[in-house]
Amino acid sequence: MPPPRFSVQDVRLRALTRLRLDLPHDAMLAPVSAGDHVLSPDAFPPEVSKPGRPAAVLVPIVARDEGATVLLTRRAALLRQHSGQIAFPGGKIDPQDDSPIAAALREAWEEIGLHESHIDPLGYLDIYATGTGFRIFPVVAIVRPPFELNLNAEEVDDVFEVPVRFLMDPANHQLHTREAEGIARHFHAMPYEGRFIWGATAGMLKNLHARLYCD
Repeated sequence: MPPPRFSVQDVRLRALTRLRLDLPHDAMLAPVSAGDHVLSPDAFPPEVSKPGRPAAVLVPIVARDEGATVLLTRRAALLRQHSGQIAFPGGKIDPQDDSPIAAALREAWEEIGLHESHIDPLGYLDIYATGTGFRIFPVVAIVRPPFELNLNAEEVDDVFEVPVRFLMDPANHQLHTREAEGIARHFHAMPYEGRFIWGATAGMLKNLHARLYCD
């Protein structure tokens, strides 16, 4: 009998059978098919599909008894870039990081104090290219409670959890458009209880839905 849909057992089983923990040899250089440019090719130059700055984020699936949730952060208001936006824990891959997974674990610890002893990586989503030149490696992982968080106030203002059931429901997936200098930019959004989840974060959640729940 399959586990209940959107339970942590369900997410784990789907991720283990549909995602990979290894990366292709050209993962740091090859063009990518997921990213800001996909919905808005006219808004970004062609080279956006081959970004040069590697980064990694943790897509933390929290193992709640009442149903799996996704842990998200709100970036600090004083940050120079993307301040106040909803994001996954993560950042640039440093030379000392052995892999994107190592970078995602390190960033989760530095940003919100989530220790790797609570985290079980399951696999990578599609590499995501941002309009600002980053090549993001999203690492899906199960996070096992109980855990304590310690937010780095210089980077994160808040953390919260959203049910996987909500995020994986296409009825909650929106497509928005903003225009700048006469060029329209389209982007995904998933508003939840007064929080506007959009842009790259929503794009990676859409990819999570495509990889795990488009049966």
